[in-house]
Amino acid sequence: MIRVTAAIIEKNGKYLIAQRKKGQHLEFKWEFPGGKIEKDENAKECLSREIFEEFGLKCKVENFLGSITYSDNKYSIELMAYKVFLDSMDFRLKAHEEVKWVTLQELNLMNLAPADIILIKKIYQLLNTG
Repeated sequence: MIRVTAAIIEKNGKYLIAQRKKGQHLEFKWEFPGGKIEKDENAKECLSREIFEEFGLKCKVENFLGSITYSDNKYSIELMAYKVFLDSMDFRLKAHEEVKWVTLQELNLMNLAPADIILIKKIYQLLNTG
């Protein structure tokens, strides 16, 4: 089981999603930013590192929102979501095609990665009320 993190970043009622690059597993799918937890690293440290590596931004990782497990023919993952606040919005895309700010309703219209679809279903009510 691969342990993976997801950053739930909200600004003015919209949430940040990023599109995977061509040639990657699940190319062009949209996802919440994050990544695999490395050895000797906890989930919050992973998110801080991933946000910096993927966007060149520093962030503050806050509370745990929930997790799901997902398996396909290549991977089995545990995806853990945390509320994250960015220090700036000066994105430098290093690992994604593009980023978008979308409402919770618009998330349902996006071509999301399968694990992110399941995660949204689990934490939708919390995001919608919190």
